[in-house]
Parts: sequence; C-alpha cells; structure tokens
Amino acid sequence: MIPRMIVVTGGAGFIGSNIVANLCESGAWDVVVCDRLETADLGKWKNIAKHPIADFWEPEEMFEQLERHADRIEAVIHMGAISSTTEPDAELIMRTNYTLSRDVWDWCSLRNVRMIYASSAATYGDGEQGFDDADDLESLSQLRPLNAYGYSKFFFDQYAVRQAERDQAPPQWVGLKFFNVYGPNEEHKGSMKSVIAQIWPKVAAGDAVSLFKSHRQGYEDGGQLRDFVYVGDIVAIIDWLLLRSDISGVFNAGSGKARSFADLAKATFTAAGKEPQINYIDMPEAIRDRYQYFTEARMERLRALGYDRPSTDLEEGVRLYVQNYLSKPDPYR
Repeated sequence: MIPRMIVVTGGAGFIGSNIVANLCESGAWDVVVCDRLETADLGKWKNIAKHPIADFWEPEEMFEQLERHADRIEAVIHMGAISSTTEPDAELIMRTNYTLSRDVWDWCSLRNVRMIYASSAATYGDGEQGFDDADDLESLSQLRPLNAYGYSKFFFDQYAVRQAERDQAPPQWVGLKFFNVYGPNEEHKGSMKSVIAQIWPKVAAGDAVSLFKSHRQGYEDGGQLRDFVYVGDIVAIIDWLLLRSDISGVFNAGSGKARSFADLAKATFTAAGKEPQINYIDMPEAIRDRYQYFTEARMERLRALGYDRPSTDLEEGVRLYVQNYLSKPDPYR
C-alpha cells in the first residue's frame, strides 16, 4: 500500500527540517519538502541530505504538484516564511507570509487536507497585552505587532479564524505561535540564529561572550527574559497534533517558562565543560525604547486538550544542542 503524503513547506529550513527528520524516521508517510535551497554554500541542503524524503518541490511548482497528488496528501505543514524581523521589504513579507499562506489554506480547505502552519510570538508585540493564546477574533485584534514580520503572522491568524468561523477551513487547522526556538539546523540563518548558535564559536574557544546590560529597573544585566524552547519540543507538538485530527485553533508553542539570557549563556558554557565568562555591554540606544524584556508562552490551552509531554529544561536542551551537534566536527553526518 502506498503511504499517504505529508508536504512540509520550508522543509529545508530550521524548524521545517527537524519536522522532516522526525516524519522520515517514523516511516509512516511519504515526506515531501517544498523549499528554496538558495546557494550551495549556505548549506540548507545539508539539513535534509541524510533523510529519505520522497520528493522535493520548488515553490513555483507547489500548487501544480499539490493538485497532482491531491488524493494522497494527508496534511500540509506550512513552515515556509520570511522569518527575519529586520527584513525591510514589507511587500515581500506580506506576499510570502500572508498571501502564500492564504492560498495554501484555501487549497487545503477545498481539497479537505489538514493544515498546520507557523505563526509567531511576534504577534504579541511588546507583550503589554500578555501572552494568552485566546484565538477568538476579538482577542486577536487586540494584539499590536512591532514589525512587518509580526504583522504578517498576526494578519494570517485572523484570516484563519475568520474562515473557520465561516466553515471554510481545512478539516484540521492549527497555527503555532513559536517563541524563541533553538536547536540543530539553524546555521543558515545568519544573524537570525539563536543566541546559543551565535555565541558558540567564542564559547568553544574559551573566550568571553557579550550580553546586553539592563536599562530597565527590576532586571539585572543579562537578566532580560525569554521563553527559550528546544526545537525537539516543537516537533513533539506537531507529532501529537497529527495524531489528534480533532484539534484546531491557534496555540502557543513555547516552554512555558521564561529564562534569562545569562542563564542561556551559562548553560552553553557548562555544556561545553567550561567556566562561564560573560561581559555586559550597553544596549544600542536605537533599540532601548522598544527592547522586549519578557516573553513567556501560556501553554494551558494545549495542555487542557491533552498534550502532556514535559517541556525540555533549558539546561538539558542546551546540552543536547551543544554536545550532539554544535561540538561535532561535521554535525550533518
């Protein structure tokens, strides 16, 4: 019997390639990657090179291929996006993050195919409204993203909820608001890599790393807090959702526990077997007024629906990343 097919857009990227690895390991599906590999030197192709994917589609042929294989497709896991919060081309962001997502949604709805897509904690803006993932239109409309990337995700979340209320939705649809995800296969992301990946060369060399001083009362230097979530936990949530086709909605995807950048840096040194060396530098004045000091995913809604896997502790997640990946001479082999 020919297996059903799961299509992962952005499947050669950071989170997407980890999802692909897990799906391929299960052997239950034919896994198709739709993505741009860009240049060979960038290395995105390495993220999927050791996994037995069934096919690779370029984005320009995606809808032709979706239609061609419509009878076999179980789900589209839509991770493809411009994820840079500093991308200056707002029209490009909207075309990629909203318009394409809308068209994938409409196709899945028409063809009765499940859809899981990447939303973002950037929809919460400065966090003044909190981090409650209530997904009714009134609650969603209260959020105020701080950049075009966050706006594109915010706008699509509203489209999804509105269409679902009109019974014009895929049989299962889930948007996941990713918080600060870290883990293997993010090397191609450049300046958008996790802090762990960015400080790793200095940690490995035994040099000191630099973190921002605090410019807000109540926070120590390096004490700015983020919800850091190991990519394996994101994969586990998606794996569970594929087993729970009765669940739809927009949900947070984080650890549920805020930790400081200093904690993160210390955990990286510890995982490398080195004493922490941290310098604190002034935050650039240009970003001081809009710098976010706290994020923390509220995970109660997903937990209430039955997701009971514990989140990976920060120190354990960093250890896994450092010892099983970053410290290896060639982590792709």
